[in-house]
Amino acid sequence: MAEAAQSGGMRGVVAADTSISTVGKEGVGLTYRGYEVGALAENVSFEETAYLVLTGELPNQAELDEFTRCLISKRGLPTELEEILEQLPVPAHPMDVLRTGCSALGAMEPEGDPSRAQSTATRLLAALPSMLLYWYNYSHKGQRIDPDSDEPSLAGNFLKLLHGTTPGDDQRRALDASLTLYAEHELNASIFTARVCAGTQSDLYCAITGAIGALSGPLHGGANEAAMELVERFATPEAAVAGIREMLGRKEKIMGFGHAVYRKVDPRNALIKAWSKKLAEEVGDARLYPVSQAIEQLMWDEKKLFANLDFYSASAYHFMGIPTRLFTPIFVCSRVTGWSAHIIEQRSDNRLIRPNADYVGPESRSFVPLKERVAA
Repeated sequence: MAEAAQSGGMRGVVAADTSISTVGKEGVGLTYRGYEVGALAENVSFEETAYLVLTGELPNQAELDEFTRCLISKRGLPTELEEILEQLPVPAHPMDVLRTGCSALGAMEPEGDPSRAQSTATRLLAALPSMLLYWYNYSHKGQRIDPDSDEPSLAGNFLKLLHGTTPGDDQRRALDASLTLYAEHELNASIFTARVCAGTQSDLYCAITGAIGALSGPLHGGANEAAMELVERFATPEAAVAGIREMLGRKEKIMGFGHAVYRKVDPRNALIKAWSKKLAEEVGDARLYPVSQAIEQLMWDEKKLFANLDFYSASAYHFMGIPTRLFTPIFVCSRVTGWSAHIIEQRSDNRLIRPNADYVGPESRSFVPLKERVAA
């Protein structure tokens, strides 16, 4: 068996050099361009984080003001794209909506010269939330919305477009922090997909569409949706403990725990957990947060599995009034920064990504004409 196969899905195989992030060094830690993710989530806006991931440096005030103005100016959608979004049915998963919207926008506003990558990346960073919420408001509420608003931040604009009212400061700050926590994560499945696409010299829209497709798979994205569905099953912490024990006894997978790279702790969990607790207190929750705590403790006691970012993101988003089916699309609205940065990095020293495979099929055989073949 090949080394790549032994490592399980290419784990342990170095496929690229990157200056964008480090993930799980010595089992812990996450940095963007050298900065610890916790320091970023606690001290800077998502717009500052996005600028850092895309350009390599944190912005000064003038640069941040210009970047924010640029994002605000790019929120609007072409009428033709709005018409496409209106044709997508209510039961469609929002990830399919974003995949379709991204691909359609690429046909309407082609990237053209690769030197426009930064401009295309900021266009998608601004437009993906607009696509998602235009479709959601039209399909679920029968309302056409104008994605432009006077909310300067992506997080604030997202919540305002979703609810139709200006969000509270803590809700905006919590969503802003979660966007920073989700912005980048080295060569996971969707980022690798984006780099493979970019390696063929496809345009940025194609690579991002491919990344959205990879993230839509339940083994990569969707854990926060599954975690929310899990937590909502139980009325009390005691019921949660009993129910999770039964699930473990049946060897069912408990979503939102453990990680493919981190071995000791997910460095993002404590930050989003703190926001979940704060928002729970604000909305008067006496069930979901305690249930989440009980599940987290049991999973550590029984399996030595730690909660990852997705687990408490679920309840934090729920306390913001965000529908569960929009959880993974929020991941897209953040991670497009990391995807775009990796596409740009791939292009800077490009090679076609073409790994080998060990053949494990039949040995060489002689061809048999159709009339001479017999049933096996």
